[in-house]
Amino acid sequence: MSDSTWVRAVARLRARREPGGLVTVAAVRGHAPRRAGAKLVVGQTETWGSIGGGNIEAVAIDRVRELIETADPEPELMEFALTDKVTNRHGVQCCGGAVTVLLEPLPVGPAVAIFGVGHVGLELARILARHDLDLHLIDTRADVLTEERLGALADAVAQIHVHHTPLLPEEVLAQLPPGTHILIMTHDHAEDAALCDAALRTTDLGSIGLIGSAAKWARFRQRLATEGGHDAAAIDRIKTPIGLSELTGKEPATIAVGVAADLLRTFEQSRR
Repeated sequence: MSDSTWVRAVARLRARREPGGLVTVAAVRGHAPRRAGAKLVVGQTETWGSIGGGNIEAVAIDRVRELIETADPEPELMEFALTDKVTNRHGVQCCGGAVTVLLEPLPVGPAVAIFGVGHVGLELARILARHDLDLHLIDTRADVLTEERLGALADAVAQIHVHHTPLLPEEVLAQLPPGTHILIMTHDHAEDAALCDAALRTTDLGSIGLIGSAAKWARFRQRLATEGGHDAAAIDRIKTPIGLSELTGKEPATIAVGVAADLLRTFEQSRR
């Protein structure tokens, strides 16, 4: 499989947010079906490429699919002796050589949605964009989502998804992948309140964070209970204030660092 082919296969898995694995022939001694460097991409139900077929490939596929079911899978090596004296799970391969295969899990990364790409939102996006995740940027204002303003994210590691929603930004919630972590920090408190209400009504979200003061949250909490009909347990899903309490600076970049650090800690805890 050429470089472009396996890269496209991995990109396909990522676009689907489907876990999988990359299998590479790491070393060959003697005769073997494929040379070192041959690659196989394994999805939950499909595969792309080949490392030689037969027992080697079947065992590698089985093992990748076992690994991606674990909480925090790590790469591992597998050794295969290709002789007729070795009993294999999926038949005999008697090329006469030996093969070492590297299995690299490709788990589904976190997804984060930032509602409001103002001063803090953009600084936060700059930090999160350096991580392997899906990053959704949502705002009602077209001028904060211009290509020029978001140019700082051009070399992002993250997959960036920009949503301009001039009327109802809360409608984006239903389009987000399951488990997406939500951060609400728009320029409009009424918009923030509507998003909090909609987030509590949306199933399969990850954490929900709201930027703002204690006074703002007191008003929101009462409104969510009386007008929204949410009980206390549901309302407690919303974390506010967000970030690290130890960081007291008010500069957008300082706030963003605290919010990002707290979110990264949430990612680590979810992998345990």
